[in-house]
Amino acid sequence: MRAQPLRRARSVTREFLHSEAAGGIVLIAAAVLAMLAANWPGVAERYFHVLHVETGPVISPHHGPMTVHLWINDGLMALFFLLVGLEIKREFVDGRLATWERRRLPVIAAAAGMACPALFYLAVAGGDPALVHGWAIPAATDIAFAIGLLAILGKRAPTSLKLFLTTVAIVDDLGAVVIIALFYTAQLDLLSLTIAAAIVVAMVGLNRAGVKRLPVYLLLAAVLWVFVFRSGIHATIAGVLAALTIPITKSPAAPDDAESPLHRLEHALHPWSAFLIVPLFGFANAGVSLAGSSPAVLVEPLPLAVLLGLFLGKQLGIFGSVVLADRFGLAKRPGWASWPQIYGVSLLAGIGFTMSLFIGGLAFAGEGALIDDVKIGVLAGSVLSAVAGYAVLRFAPARRVLAVRALGRRGDSQG
Repeated sequence: MRAQPLRRARSVTREFLHSEAAGGIVLIAAAVLAMLAANWPGVAERYFHVLHVETGPVISPHHGPMTVHLWINDGLMALFFLLVGLEIKREFVDGRLATWERRRLPVIAAAAGMACPALFYLAVAGGDPALVHGWAIPAATDIAFAIGLLAILGKRAPTSLKLFLTTVAIVDDLGAVVIIALFYTAQLDLLSLTIAAAIVVAMVGLNRAGVKRLPVYLLLAAVLWVFVFRSGIHATIAGVLAALTIPITKSPAAPDDAESPLHRLEHALHPWSAFLIVPLFGFANAGVSLAGSSPAVLVEPLPLAVLLGLFLGKQLGIFGSVVLADRFGLAKRPGWASWPQIYGVSLLAGIGFTMSLFIGGLAFAGEGALIDDVKIGVLAGSVLSAVAGYAVLRFAPARRVLAVRALGRRGDSQG
């Protein structure tokens, strides 16, 4: 008789781990734990101390000895960016972004959804030269959080909306990668950069030669990470570059083809990214001490710029661009999605947690006080966007419902 509850508990656990909401929920829990650890008397000091414990050799003279924080932000997050790169390549080669017709709306929405937050940020904080470098902080969307909330809403969010948000977030990630590579690069070590470039060329050559053994690519990717880390370009870019060289077998009718190295690697990495790497990053980076702070900190230039960029910039950029694209015939809005639902998804895109914290750490590296201000702005803007987006989608009528209501009014008027 005892086996039945145990079996049922295992079934519920397995169902949760395979749900779309799981990664977002685990990430939320990690962020909450980080805030508790950073503000719990007796725990906070240990929390910040452990993050900066030296745990390895000097791989790059620029960074000095490796610490727990460096291993998470530059090491583990390179695996996260490897997964991001795999998703981008799959979508562009064999997925929802394989044709320009499918790319048009997500590209328009993502571009506007990155430009508007940056403009809001600069409008608030651009007057201070010390803060200008953070303009890209509110430009990115956290896909795990956003998709997790959409999954919790269930049938209240049509599949077309989930696909739209996913594709926008993927294009958004691509934009974030480009921004990191171009604008958040330290002084370059040309020798390391040359070696890194040679490794990428070798990986591309292996791909062209038909080599499909993943261990070969992963070994070269590890060496690539070392030299990109030493070069001055952020080490996570190594993950994206490596991903673009992984062979993919096109299989429109069977997108999870077991013979495709890219699909196999993507499926192998996804649970590690969703349940370990991203939550660990959140735990290591979301913690900010609020001792001595008051709500007034939110109206200081840096937190306010990030908050408004995420909450107002994202929704105006994405929703406004979709409305204009639909109105002028550039692209059609997602099928069976009402305008209130599209607005709700535009709000959810303002959840910038992982990428925003990551870019904030790059923009103000070594400036603890400014990074804490970034964290406050990111957390406030992301929570506000999440609550508002969830509320709008929870009560927004579906397009089918609006169509039925319109037909009913038309019938009443004719009667």
